[in-house]
Amino acid sequence: MNDPLDTGALAGIIGGAPGDPALYDLALTHGSTGRADYQRLEFLGDRVLGLVIASELYTRFPAASEGEMSSRLHVLASGATCAAVARKLDLTALIRFGAQARNDGGRYSDNIAADAMEALIGALWLDKGADAARQFILAHWNEMIDGQQTAPKHPKAALQEWALARKRRPPEYEIVSREGPDHAPRFRIAVSVGKLARAEAEGASKQAAEKAAAAALLAELEGMKL
Repeated sequence: MNDPLDTGALAGIIGGAPGDPALYDLALTHGSTGRADYQRLEFLGDRVLGLVIASELYTRFPAASEGEMSSRLHVLASGATCAAVARKLDLTALIRFGAQARNDGGRYSDNIAADAMEALIGALWLDKGADAARQFILAHWNEMIDGQQTAPKHPKAALQEWALARKRRPPEYEIVSREGPDHAPRFRIAVSVGKLARAEAEGASKQAAEKAAAAALLAELEGMKL
């Protein structure tokens, strides 16, 4: 049986008492409970987060191209960033799990932390309105938005460009292993540029592991001064 929602802790996170506790109860309920879960609110929150950040990027970086803003948005609205914010707020402590998911370490899954963060934003949008959701996002993303003085380049794109500029074979990715339960998987990915170099990395998703592997290989190749 799941514990009731800790509305006191929730109020500390969202900056005030919830108007409709049922929305937040839903936002913090994992599918493993067998009850209605956060997926629909996650869908909404993902769009709200993207819209708010896109608007801020448009305003704060007037000289940035569409491609540069897209690169910034990709990082700022990524699962990794959402999970980091969720953990900073200790949001995962409020998520209710079924027994199996709880025993499998679902509370430590970055994927679940990110999903719950987006669901919370969706609940806040419905409960208190667009301005409240925007203020919440800016309170926790503001420094990261301002900190991006140059648009970040995705490691996979940077590695591809590195190989192309030196007339090397394009990077090749392969799954080395996949472990863990379905709700908290761990992927290990290897990437290589011909026979020149190879690197491996892990992540909570195939995409995250590929990104980490590309970053590791790029750092190694740049150290070679080729």
